[in-house]
Amino acid sequence: MEKLRIDKILSGQMNLSRGEVKKMIAMGQVVVNGVPVRSPAEKADPLSDEIKADGEIISYKEHIYIMLNKPAGVVSATRDNKTKTVLDLVPPALWRRDLFPAGRLDKDTVGFVLITDDGALAHRMLAPKSHVPKTYLVVIDKPIGGAEIQRLESGIDIGGGEVCKKARVTVVKEGEQPTVEVVISEGMYHQIKRMFEAVGCKVIHLKRIKIGALPLDESLPEGACKEIINKDVEKLLTRDF
Repeated sequence: MEKLRIDKILSGQMNLSRGEVKKMIAMGQVVVNGVPVRSPAEKADPLSDEIKADGEIISYKEHIYIMLNKPAGVVSATRDNKTKTVLDLVPPALWRRDLFPAGRLDKDTVGFVLITDDGALAHRMLAPKSHVPKTYLVVIDKPIGGAEIQRLESGIDIGGGEVCKKARVTVVKEGEQPTVEVVISEGMYHQIKRMFEAVGCKVIHLKRIKIGALPLDESLPEGACKEIINKDVEKLLTRDF
């Protein structure tokens, strides 16, 4: 990997300002390959050089990918003056300065939100031409028949001049308020809710359980985060739809 400025490496990996890094260097707390760093402009290879800050070895990661099990009442935004955001739920151990939610869930929708600092991956995942599927569990207010399911799967007009692409719809729990699994490959405003409204049903509960081929960890409590390990990152882009 090309060498990078020490202040850039540490500010990105440790959530520090460049000024804070400069102070650490002045205090002799930053060491590269056993040699104290004298200037923030000094460069190092973050993958091959041993970099220590305040006695701790820095394990460099160019980007971070975080799975959040979003609870209701939290907005998918980087900041909000009135409401808690998904970034407010990221623990300090996973925090980076440039984090953002890659895609959105409505305030009252729960489940899988990807939080990352990798803009290129987010663009690939969210671009309409990528057709990356998102899978939801939907609880609706009444039983749904084969004719309605066929309309949903064929690509339904949800009003406002918008027509959905084909979906995959499976009833996974029968009853007066059935649970339906829905797989879509786009993200129109309130799309799932509007799809079911178009066939005369109301959505009672909505949860995203998978992005691409990567499922939400069932053991992850609502409001909790976990880092997505490297071998699972590409699953976010898998087109299994």
